[in-house]
Amino acid sequence: MGDAMARAAVVIAILMVGTWLLSLIFRNASIVDVTWGLGFVAIAWAGRIATHGNSARQWLLTALVSVWGLRLAGYLFWRNHGKGEDFRYRAMRERWGQRFGLISLFTVFAFQGTLMWLVSLSVQLAQTRGTRIGALAYLGVAIWLVGLLFETVGDLQLARFKADPGSAGKVMDRGLWRYTRHPNYFGDACVWWGIALIAAETGAGAWGLIGAAVMNALLLKVSGVALLEKSLVRRREGYREYIARTSSFFPLPPRRT
Repeated sequence: MGDAMARAAVVIAILMVGTWLLSLIFRNASIVDVTWGLGFVAIAWAGRIATHGNSARQWLLTALVSVWGLRLAGYLFWRNHGKGEDFRYRAMRERWGQRFGLISLFTVFAFQGTLMWLVSLSVQLAQTRGTRIGALAYLGVAIWLVGLLFETVGDLQLARFKADPGSAGKVMDRGLWRYTRHPNYFGDACVWWGIALIAAETGAGAWGLIGAAVMNALLLKVSGVALLEKSLVRRREGYREYIARTSSFFPLPPRRT
């Protein structure tokens, strides 16, 4: 258990320091968003390679994390490529000036690395156990599938909406976005609750429920819904009305306003 946690910490440290150095070269801290997805893939495979045994659960966890992480990293790279630094990091750069390079090592990269370590606890700890897959794991796979579907479809719908010149300045309220203001964040949460349930059957892997809770808190209170909507209310006419009629997270029928 301790070895798995230490191994994950080393993998994360190498990835984040390397990404930080690249951000200094390109003057763009947004590349950490791509590393976020890839980091979980690296943790899963480091655990799989270093751990004895060849159980279905070990391979299942590695596969599910890899599919999720590679999809997310690929999508974010495609979405952000050539568009400059994200507004979150631009604001920090303007605030700290020339000191941002060093300060970002701690406030951006080390911070996200710590969160990655916490969220990935289920993957770290369940890799060390070879118990048979049971009903809880099957439920976890089902929740993971729902999550991946919401993330993927939500991202595709939003990308298509943004690509339409007629959508400029408008609010996306079609498809999944009619039922939740953040289908991609809801999907993200489902993915990690599903992974946590798969891991929980091993006993030690139940600590991974902490990681799923951390991901939920991030999406709702830190870098997800709360931060994004502050910006959208200012930039999108009609977004307050969208908030009034649409669930913020869980998919629900639109409210009458």
